[in-house]
This record gives sequence, C-alpha cells and structure tokens, in this order.
Amino acid sequence: MRIGIDIDNCISNFDDTLLKEYLKHDKELRNTGIINENPEYLRKGMFDWTDEEETSFYNANIEKFAKNLKPLEDSSYYIKKLKEDGHEIYIITGRNNGEYTNPYELTVEWLNKYDIIYDKLVLTDAYDKHSKTVVCLENNIDLMVEDSTKISLVLINNGIKVFTMNTRYNQKEQSLDRVSKWEEIYERISKLNKKEDYQKANVILDTDIYNECDDQFALSYLLKSQDKFNIEAITVAPYHHDNNISIEEGTDKSYNEIIKICNWLDFDWTNKVFKGSTDYVVNGYNEQNDAVNKIIEIANKNDKTYILSIGAITNIAIALKKEPKIIDKIEVIWLGGNSFLSKDNKEFNFKQDVQAVRAVFKSKVKLTIIPCKNVASNLRTSIYELEHFLKGKSKLCDYLCQRFYNDGVHGIQERRVIWDISVIAYMINKEWFGTEEISCPNINNDTSYELTENKHKITVVNYLDVDKIYKDLFKKLGENE
Repeated sequence: MRIGIDIDNCISNFDDTLLKEYLKHDKELRNTGIINENPEYLRKGMFDWTDEEETSFYNANIEKFAKNLKPLEDSSYYIKKLKEDGHEIYIITGRNNGEYTNPYELTVEWLNKYDIIYDKLVLTDAYDKHSKTVVCLENNIDLMVEDSTKISLVLINNGIKVFTMNTRYNQKEQSLDRVSKWEEIYERISKLNKKEDYQKANVILDTDIYNECDDQFALSYLLKSQDKFNIEAITVAPYHHDNNISIEEGTDKSYNEIIKICNWLDFDWTNKVFKGSTDYVVNGYNEQNDAVNKIIEIANKNDKTYILSIGAITNIAIALKKEPKIIDKIEVIWLGGNSFLSKDNKEFNFKQDVQAVRAVFKSKVKLTIIPCKNVASNLRTSIYELEHFLKGKSKLCDYLCQRFYNDGVHGIQERRVIWDISVIAYMINKEWFGTEEISCPNINNDTSYELTENKHKITVVNYLDVDKIYKDLFKKLGENE
C-alpha cells in the first residue's frame, strides 16, 4: 500500500509548539492571555492580536519554530514498522507556501534528525486545499494521514481513504475517520491491508464497444488502471447504425471485441463479460438478460458500485426498474447527451433510447453526466499523435491506432474525438474535471433539456483537462505488458 503522511500535527507537534510560542509572545505584547478557548485556529481569534501583529510574528518566526518541532510519540517507530511491512511511505507536506527560505532542505534535515524514514518527499501549498489531492492521485496514494479537515474532505471526495489526526482545532467536522496516536494508525492500517482491494472502486463498464473506436480505448484504459479499480463486470450495451447490422449482431461483435482486448491485456474475463439488451426501452423492451441480472447481483453484493456507462443507458434503466433497491447502492457516470449550451440532445448515446434516459433521471440514482458536445468533444486527437506515443508498443497499441484511423463506421479519418475515455478519466482523477450540481432537468419531446429548480440533484461535468487526460492515457497504454 502507498501511504501518504503529512508532517505538521501528524508527525510533529506543530500546534503545541505554536501555542506555546504564542503564549510567550502574548505576555510580551499585552499579557491579555487567551480570549477564545475554542477558535477555528489559534491564528484566528484565540488572542486579541490584530491581524498585522499576528501575521508579522508568525512570518518572522515560523522557520525557527519548524526547526524546533518535536516528533509525536512513537511516530518514527511505527512509520518504520509500516515500511518493514512492505508499505511505501510518501511524506506529503504543505510547506511549499512561501513561508520558508528552503522548505525542502529544512524538511529533509528535520526528518533525518528524528529518523523518520520515507520513500519520497513531496512539498505542496498548504493554502491550496486541492494540492495534496493532485499529488495523491498522481502517485496512486491509497491512504493519507492528514490533520486539515478541508484537505481531508477533498481527498475523500476524490476516492482516497483518509485518517484524520485529531487536533484541538479540527473538531467541527464530525464525519471524518479520526485517529489519535501512531499505535492506533499502525494497527488500523495493518487490518486494512488484510482486506483485498479495499481501496479500489468497484466498477462495471457498460459499453457498446464495437460501435466505433473510442470504446476500445476506454476499456484498455480501464484495464491498465486496475490499481484504482476492482473490475466487477463488463456488460454489452445495445447499439444500431443504418448499416444492416442488427442489435443482436452488434452485441456479438462487442462481446468478442471485449474478450480480444482482455486477452491482450491478460485480464481474466471468466464470469466477467455479459451480453445485454437487444432492443431499447423506448421500443417496449423489458426482457431479462445477463447484463441486467449481473448489474443487480453486483450492486446487491457491494456497499457501493460505480457503473461507467459509455453507450445507450438501456441496461441500467432496466436494472433500476427490475430492482429499485439498488438505487442507493450504485452511482452512474454516463457519457451522453450534450451540454446545456446545445439546443437538443440528438447525440448517439442519448437519442438511441430517450425513454431509458428519462427512466434513469427519474429514478433519483446518484448520477454524473459527461456531455458530449462542448465537453467530451474537446478530446480530439490525431493519428499522428497516437502513432507517436503508441505505435509499436504492443499488439494492442497497434490495433488501437488502426481502429482510430478507420473505425469501420465513419470511414478513414486522421482526426477524431476519443469520447469514452472521459468516463474512465473522471473516475481516475476528478481534479481533471470541472463539475456543478444542478436540479435534475426534464427531457422535452425534442430531446432538449428543460431546467428545473426543486428536483433531486445530479452532477454535470462542464470542463475537462484534455492534456492531463491524454498524458495519463498514453503513459498507461504505452507501458510494457
């Protein structure tokens, strides 16, 4: 397991040291003493100092205070034991904030002085509550030991497990998983480590993979990110083009395509791949099928399952209708429809089964939508870029380049949008996306959205960082098998 550990208040006695020094200075200043026993923080209202007095004292002395910090009881001992147990230790501290002359050197010297061992030291900006999350996601951190409630909540919202170290000043947020001593941290990590895949998200990929080339990239991206995911199933979603291939034939082609990619990436697909609906809810289809049954089975088994939907949302709509109890046990991330800047949702995933979309919206299941036009449409790349990063790396990479150039549906193209990787990337690192919560819209007869105000909330993505997504995709797909 990769364990991230903050320094101040997690390894060092930062708050205790600061309070002691503030009490000394208060006697020199006005000798008023503590005027607020329960401030948000001692730098914010514990003493009757002006902001200028407090800031001046802090800035003039913080480097000296940091050098004189003492380690928390048994912190060095138990961090060594974690390392001996095979864990990787990442010290992730918010000292790159302009308060220190040479924060990296100062920190290394302090860690060496108190025999704190680690694999990697990373400095972030303590005043940016997202900065540690970015580092944790980039370094595949499984668990973070942190004292800031704001930072803890951002980490948790991005799928990273957090032990929040109890301090005098972080008691307002009651929802956090708190720890108080390093012996407790060690014991709890030891227990967690015995639970296989505890840190991974349980996922089902629902895909119309033979439809065009982007699904193949998405499945490959998912399979190459198994440090993040426990892949419970890959289910086949229906699709149909005006090319004389029936939905049943498309389903068979998708099923075989999934198995081919799984074999290339040595993923054991036994009891993992399931054919789904062979028609649409809008046409009255409501039959039992393997994909729907498996979605229900997996949802009932797990506390939480994410369904990554990159096709028509038919299988999910039918599963929710057949077993409404799974609504509270799943979260759906769907690539479908267009942004609210568009006049309609005549987009392939949406328009194939508008009735299924309505059913999922009305179900009140937890839902995140990644719109195609104006959002995922930014994921445009070229065959030249693909070949630069992927060609010759593996049979899979060569195949992906070939499918990109001619997907069999839209003809030969040098530039395309690889839409479906957006859903996988969203689950890998939400920091690459901008989102907003809105009242669930109604769907008009012409497929356009009608905005509402008082319905249940859904999440809509309105921005994605194309460069970071492609950087991660190319890195993972190009890795040696």
